[in-house]
Amino acid sequence: MNMVQGDSYTFKMAARATDGFKSPVLVRMVSSEGQELAAGQLQGFNGNWNYYSVDLTASGSDPKAHLELSSSGSGVLYLDMVSLMPDKTWKNHGLRVDLAESLDALHPKFLRFPGGCWVEGDDFAHMNHWKNTVGNIDVRTPLWNIWGYNATQGMGFYEYLQLAEDLGAEPLFCINVGMSHKEHIPMDRMAQWVQDALDAIEYANGPTNSVWGSMRAAAGHPAPFNLKYMEIGNENGGDIYRERWPLFVHAIHAKYPYIQFVANHWAGGYPHEPMPDIVDEHYYDTPEWFMRNADHYDKYDRTGPKIFVGEYAVTKNCGLGNLRGAIGEAAFMTGLERNSDVVKMASYAPLLVNLNHRAWNPDLINFDSSKWYGLPSYYVQQMFAVNRGDVYLPTTVESPLAEPAESGGMIGVGTWNTAAEFKDVKVTAPDGKVLYESDFSKGARGWKLLGNGASWSVQDGVLQQTAEKEFIRAVTGKREWKDYTLTLKARKISGDEGFLILFHIVGDDDRNWWNIGGWGNTADAIEYGHTMDSKSSHIETGRWYDIKLVVEGKNVKCYLDGKLIHDLIYDDGGKVSSLYATAATDDQSGDVIVKVVNASGKPLETEIDLSGATNLTGKGDAIVLTSASGTDENSLAEPAKVSPKTEEVSFSGTSLKRSFPGNSFTVLRLHTR
Repeated sequence: MNMVQGDSYTFKMAARATDGFKSPVLVRMVSSEGQELAAGQLQGFNGNWNYYSVDLTASGSDPKAHLELSSSGSGVLYLDMVSLMPDKTWKNHGLRVDLAESLDALHPKFLRFPGGCWVEGDDFAHMNHWKNTVGNIDVRTPLWNIWGYNATQGMGFYEYLQLAEDLGAEPLFCINVGMSHKEHIPMDRMAQWVQDALDAIEYANGPTNSVWGSMRAAAGHPAPFNLKYMEIGNENGGDIYRERWPLFVHAIHAKYPYIQFVANHWAGGYPHEPMPDIVDEHYYDTPEWFMRNADHYDKYDRTGPKIFVGEYAVTKNCGLGNLRGAIGEAAFMTGLERNSDVVKMASYAPLLVNLNHRAWNPDLINFDSSKWYGLPSYYVQQMFAVNRGDVYLPTTVESPLAEPAESGGMIGVGTWNTAAEFKDVKVTAPDGKVLYESDFSKGARGWKLLGNGASWSVQDGVLQQTAEKEFIRAVTGKREWKDYTLTLKARKISGDEGFLILFHIVGDDDRNWWNIGGWGNTADAIEYGHTMDSKSSHIETGRWYDIKLVVEGKNVKCYLDGKLIHDLIYDDGGKVSSLYATAATDDQSGDVIVKVVNASGKPLETEIDLSGATNLTGKGDAIVLTSASGTDENSLAEPAKVSPKTEEVSFSGTSLKRSFPGNSFTVLRLHTR
């Protein structure tokens, strides 16, 4: 925990004593070097559960301090709900100041909560149930979640509503529709699930003399939170979803006709009976995919539901969240802005990650106990939010194609919910030169072993991975490798699927692979930004398979036991435009706001024709996000390495000539009289 000299903290716990325990308890905050930073004492314990607290003031600072409780004497003391909280929190509502301010700086207009897969859970035993997250903290039910940690529920339904209000954002609550990743509730038992949704609205909006509204008032907020948006389910689809959707809509609409309903667009599309107000679409892919889809909504049906892009981010071929990923998102966002008559809302996901427990890559805001930094994508979000504009201006962009990105990178092996073995790994250049040949008699030397919960080892000259976890990889080689042939042998030991054979890997979290026996051991396909050339497949347990990949330029050939399975162009990443742009007017300042994305790796001399604008002063400001390389990232050590810089702009008439740096996002604010 982070201790700051001079700051005050409150220690609280519930306790009861038995077997003659009467001794006082010493509460100490101790630095990582063993120095006492603060101390206090608790006493008066008896056989009943009671709350005890003591105020502490830190005499020194340490971002890695810890809490110690000690006592002497005999007997037993039972403890529950032990907490240490700083007295200084954001708007006095319990949130860490710097992290809440990092959200506030994005100027959000809405907040979707409590999250994505957190809503439905891997199974019902591990789903987020809002009723278990309200009331006194000691009566809330902690929950082990899909991301591999235990949530205390200190951030519950009430706190999310309060956060939205403090941010000046509309709350958008997402509730379970009666479906987990693995299960669904029978239709004859759905009444309680629908009632939970009705109760949630009553908690948020109901009068103080209602059952749930009185609980909100008791928590400290007698006024309603004015919840207007409710999403029914998260990433649910198919007949099971479409069957349950109307149960919620009809019941809620009858009692709360002002609620706007958000439906999932998933597994066969969104439900049409009844028609939703808003449809939630999710996108995770490569920078180039987002560039290619900047025009996705240009021809969208204007008579259908509005769109909520509820989750989107570059998650592939972006390192730990680099500039190139941010540029891909910025290009996509020009399309969202251009089509804002259809796209009602959009939200990057996920928002926050504790760097001591990374279960997803990347996340917008990264933090440890004392510091935080935003990805380059954070600044893209901020630049769009601060420079929204009020009226969109027609914009025409004449742009060359961006130069194709060079392919190349390391090789690797991996598993997904499977245990497997690999041996005889060999990489050969087109001229026959051996680039790499495994020798596991010396262990896994030269291999980078990756994956949360992975269990890599070398047994009898074989590289073995025995944990049945998701997204487990081992990589080796050089980033500059381009064309090569990869051969190896693989054997499944146990689990749900087959093998991942990785190629052209640059960053630790790249997902460029041949997925053999994936999707529950039913299919194989090339995954390189998206799934390609899927074919039926089944991997037997205990059998060694001969695997070969021949990678040449943008072509990959995949052989299993000597049989050609795939022969395709896996990446047409060069077929993207260099420039993306939108323009709008700001009613308050009168500025003409022009947003320009240069997705090329090189500077582009560009002329902006503003002949439709009036009263231009020839002065303005340019806010520019760029860096020396598209692979540049921010970190705790260099939190602002890739961050926007502002400079003055001068031009004459209605034409502006400017060179936009390679891999850059620029906001021009051109002043008018």
